[in-house]
Amino acid sequence: MARTVASLPAGSRITDYISLGVITKFFPLQKVREVLTETQRASVRERDLPAHVVVYYVIALALYMRSSYREVLRCLLEGVQWLLDPSVTVKVAGKSGISQARSRLGPDPLKRLYVALVAPIAERRTKGAWYRQWRLISLDGSTLDVADTEENENAFGRPGASRGASAFPKIRFVALLENGTHVLWAARMSKYATDEITLAREVVPALGKGMLCLADRFFPSYELWRKAAKTGADLLWRTRQNARLDVGRRLPDGSHLSRIYASTSDRLNRRHGIVVRVIDYRLRNVPGSEPVYRLITTILDPPQAPAKELAALYHERWEIENSLDELKTHLRGAQIVLRSKTPELVEQEFWGLLMAHYAIRGLMHEAALRADEDPDRLSFLHSVRVVQRRLARYAAIPPSAEKSPA
Repeated sequence: MARTVASLPAGSRITDYISLGVITKFFPLQKVREVLTETQRASVRERDLPAHVVVYYVIALALYMRSSYREVLRCLLEGVQWLLDPSVTVKVAGKSGISQARSRLGPDPLKRLYVALVAPIAERRTKGAWYRQWRLISLDGSTLDVADTEENENAFGRPGASRGASAFPKIRFVALLENGTHVLWAARMSKYATDEITLAREVVPALGKGMLCLADRFFPSYELWRKAAKTGADLLWRTRQNARLDVGRRLPDGSHLSRIYASTSDRLNRRHGIVVRVIDYRLRNVPGSEPVYRLITTILDPPQAPAKELAALYHERWEIENSLDELKTHLRGAQIVLRSKTPELVEQEFWGLLMAHYAIRGLMHEAALRADEDPDRLSFLHSVRVVQRRLARYAAIPPSAEKSPA
C-alpha cells in the first residue's frame, strides 16, 4: 500500500510538534549508549545518522505513523538543531540512508532498551493501581498488521480469510499490563501462527511477589499456572465453565477449594495436583453476560480476598483491552500498518512502538500524581497530541556520536 507523504505546516517550528524531552526523559541517552555498547551497535565513526540518534528516531516513528520516514527524521534533527545550535545546517538523509542506518542498528538494541527500562511505575499513591496489598497486573495478547512484503509474509505469515488470505501479514505478541498506569511491559512477539500460551510462557517469569495477575479463560493451563505461581505473584484467572474442578472444601464466602492437574491420569491417581480456590458468579441484569463466570486463584484464604471482591476485581482485566486499543488505534493510527518492509525492521519498529506508548503513559502518570487523579481519567489521545506539540524541556539528543560538552 502506498503511503501519502505528510508534511508539517510551512513556517512551523519543529519543537512545537515533537518533544525530544518526553523521549529522553524515559529513555536517557546514557542508557541508550550503554545498550549500544552491550549489543556492539555503537557508531565507530562519524555518520550522518549515528546509532543513538537512530534509536530515538525509531521511537519517534511511532509518534508520527502518518508521516513519511524523512519527515519524521526532519522532526528529530531539527528539534536537536533548535535546542543546540540554530545556525547549524540540518542534513536529512534520504529514504535509502535511513533504511541503511536502521539495518545497521537492527532490533536488538531497541529490545534491550525496552527490557531494561519499561517496567511497572505505579507508586503507593497511584489511584487504581492496587487491590489491598497487591499491585494489579493483567496478561493478554494481540496482533498487529505489518507491511505487505514477501519477506514479511514468509517470516510472520498471515491469517486465512473467507476468500483466500487477509490483506496483511501479522505479528502476534503477549504482554503484561500494570492496570493502574496502562504500562505494557515484559512483551514478547513472534509470527502470527505462534499461540498466545507459548508467548505467555516467556512473559510470566517477569511477575513477582506482591503482584496479583489477572488473565482471561484462554490462558489457564497447568504448566503456565505453575510457572506463573512460582514467581511469588498471586493469580486470578478466568477458566472455562466446563473445567473439571471438584469440590474439595466449601468456604464461608461461597467459594471452594479444588485442585488442577496436568492430565486425566494425574487426576485419577491424585498426583501433582495444585490447590486452587474456585469462585463461580453471575452478572445480574447485564445484557450479553454469560450464565456463569468461573475464576481460579492462588489466594486460598477468603478473609484476605473475599469472593465478591475478587469477582468484581476480575473485570479490571479489561484495562489491558483499552491499552491494546491505545497502541493499535490512538498511537499507531486506525488502518495504519507497521511500515517496515523487512522482518528485522518490523521487530525494531515493534519495540519502538511499545517504548513510545510507555513514554506517553509515564507522562500521564506523572500528571495524574500531580493532580491527585486516577490515570484512567486522563485522555490517552489528548496526551499523544500534547507530546506531539510540547516544547522540549529536558536534555536534547547530541546529533553527533560524541558526548555533548558539560
